[in-house]
Amino acid sequence: MSRTGGRAEDADGPAGAAATSRPGALARLRPPAPEEFRSAVHDPRVTARVGLFLGIAFLLVFVTGLVSHFLQNPLPWLPVLTTPVWGYRLTQGVHVATGIACIPLLVAKLYTVYPALFERPPVRGVVHALERASIALLVAASMFQLLTGLFNTFQWYPWQFGFVGVHYATAWVVVGSLLLHVGVKLPIIVTALRARVVDGEIADGAPLSPGRITDGTLHSVPDGDLAPVPAGRDPEAAATRRGFLAAVAVTVVGLTALTVGQTVRPLAAVSVLSPRDPRVGPQGLPINKTAAEAHVTETAVDPAWRLELEGPAGTRSLSRDDLLAMPQHEAVLPIACVEGWSASARWQGVRVRDLVALVTDDASSGGGASGPATARDLSVVSLQEVGSYGRSVLPAEHVAHGDTLLALRLEGEDLDVDHGFPARIIAPNRPGVLQTKWVARMSVVQA
Repeated sequence: MSRTGGRAEDADGPAGAAATSRPGALARLRPPAPEEFRSAVHDPRVTARVGLFLGIAFLLVFVTGLVSHFLQNPLPWLPVLTTPVWGYRLTQGVHVATGIACIPLLVAKLYTVYPALFERPPVRGVVHALERASIALLVAASMFQLLTGLFNTFQWYPWQFGFVGVHYATAWVVVGSLLLHVGVKLPIIVTALRARVVDGEIADGAPLSPGRITDGTLHSVPDGDLAPVPAGRDPEAAATRRGFLAAVAVTVVGLTALTVGQTVRPLAAVSVLSPRDPRVGPQGLPINKTAAEAHVTETAVDPAWRLELEGPAGTRSLSRDDLLAMPQHEAVLPIACVEGWSASARWQGVRVRDLVALVTDDASSGGGASGPATARDLSVVSLQEVGSYGRSVLPAEHVAHGDTLLALRLEGEDLDVDHGFPARIIAPNRPGVLQTKWVARMSVVQA
């Protein structure tokens, strides 16, 4: 064998094969380009539709979250609504259910657009860099908001910060970055929403799939231009746009049905993923904090307990027997907590406005839902000395309402200690965290 022949033979041998295979191996290691993603799901029409429903859901969560925030932190100029009595039950139930539904919607939205992560060059200038940074902020804030909100429904807090304040601040970050994102992408969104979603071409025959967006322009090729892929080799390429949208819809509806039972009682039996069953708890009513957790197990059942009333006309000290000797009123009211669960119950006790009348110059009004026009805010203090909700302020509108009670009994029985024995506040259209349990003192707030 000649040396020349040997060299030719070596080139075709193992060493030569390794040399020729090296470029292919390197090609497989490089990041993919956006146009290499074969799935028809990565299409502006799909992205726009999922994004539309996600945006509506975010808006609904934001608005209902504001309702909860301002009920807990009222503004002086904002009216306090006591009707409908089930108002907070509705808004907070919608808030939590929609927030949970946002999770699969966000995942679906990110899946449709993730090829854009591999754009080259990744940044094409200052404006483009700011746009991508705003998208990163939107995604990060949204994921943080949804996950921490979900953890809150389970009362699991693997962090050190105060959830309520951070949740409220992050909501504004999400909405602000969402509005910025929609403003930048609006032309593409409008074009994509106007195009009918089919698994071939749009209604006028113009090709529009699988969509690509470069330099702010919508680009597409017909489905038929994609090379056929053998079955089993590329499952992503076999996905259809309508099938994907249908799968997202089924997931959202199914997840909602499996969790909304903590608010919608008829669905409680099928809501296997719900954090709480509204039928389970002392006296058939759930609780968030037990007497033991509030460290009131001894003081709450102490026979020496007295309700201290303070007002401009003096002070009164009332035992539980004194309260039971006063005119009793019954009200069917829901208790609705920020975690999303709610349940209605029959409460019996003394109207708060009747108690206020004992320490003010106002005569108690008899009957009707409205009390004296001169009703004032009431500071309510609990036996609970730890935690964020050991005291609350009952607005004048609630004080005047005939169904706002210092409840002594629940469903015809003395309150269970975990439900606030010896006495608790129950008022219409009010967050559960403000329905103060184990009441020790009530003071009329001076104007």
